Amino acid sequence: MKKVEDFAKPVPTGIRKLLYIKPFSEKTAIIDSFEDSPSNSRYGYPKMYGIEVADVASGASQQVKVHYTRIIHIVDNSLESEIYGTPRLQAVFNRLYDIEKVAGGDAEMFWRGARPGYKGTVDKDYTMTPEAMETLQNDIEEYENDLRRFLINEGVTLEGLEQQLADPKNHLDVQLTLVSAVTGIPKRILSGSERGELSSTQDIGEWKTYVKSRRESQSEPQIIRPLVDRFIELGILPSVEDEYHIDWDDLFAISEQARVEIGKARANALREYTYNPLSSVIIPPDGFKEYFLGFDRKQIEYMKQLDTNEIMGELKSIQDIMNPVPAPAPVSAVKKPTKKKDKNSA
Repeated sequence: MKKVEDFAKPVPTGIRKLLYIKPFSEKTAIIDSFEDSPSNSRYGYPKMYGIEVADVASGASQQVKVHYTRIIHIVDNSLESEIYGTPRLQAVFNRLYDIEKVAGGDAEMFWRGARPGYKGTVDKDYTMTPEAMETLQNDIEEYENDLRRFLINEGVTLEGLEQQLADPKNHLDVQLTLVSAVTGIPKRILSGSERGELSSTQDIGEWKTYVKSRRESQSEPQIIRPLVDRFIELGILPSVEDEYHIDWDDLFAISEQARVEIGKARANALREYTYNPLSSVIIPPDGFKEYFLGFDRKQIEYMKQLDTNEIMGELKSIQDIMNPVPAPAPVSAVKKPTKKKDKNSA
């Protein structure tokens, strides 16, 4: 590819080399045209896209026509359409705005309520002249604008208004509850709070289950596999004879600390089992390993194999001691007899 116009051409067949991958949102990747031929297998699907590519250096952008073979179209929350879906955050978008308004309103409320207004009560036996009223008003304005920190007035009693401060915690909690109910994310995971080990463990388990289902229903079938299939089709990846598999990290794998605690508990159980010589009569060793130590059949067979290898190694060592292999006899240098020289020879 040498020119920008080449993006509008299909990817040619043959072994290709991937240069880069770049994500675009629905806002910057617009469908320019659809396949309108009923005889085409892609009838009704996008044929050409209009991608808005930004130039970071200059800050400008340009519209580039891109052929569908260069695009992986990802749709989320699709019902009937395979082209258009519902944004995942659309259902909670207003709730997120409400959270921002509550948080911002709390700061504004504190700023306005922490410094309350004042009210003045004129004594019943005092008559305020226009000059005194103007002087009092100037004094109050200077006090309010921090031009002076004292206030002297005559015949008027000033009282601070009651502060109007409310705790926004309950309002935020309602919004987080609604977001959690719609998205399926546990509220404690969403807000990052931990309240008790049991509740936290349950929330983490639910969250991992949600992530696992997201992998299986969205990431793998709609993102990873279409991308890998396209790479195989274009020759970027080699073709496979059999079905390929996608491996994910085990979300429910126990931590290193949990492994240590399990190992300690198993060691204590094994020690108690070996102390009593009748334990193996009541519960066979394999049954103890499976039901009390939690090992599966494969692990038990592996331990038996290790035990067999160790015994065979010890027997071989004993056999080597009992029947040593004789050392080979040393090879001595044999002196070759010399032939006596004839006196009459030249």
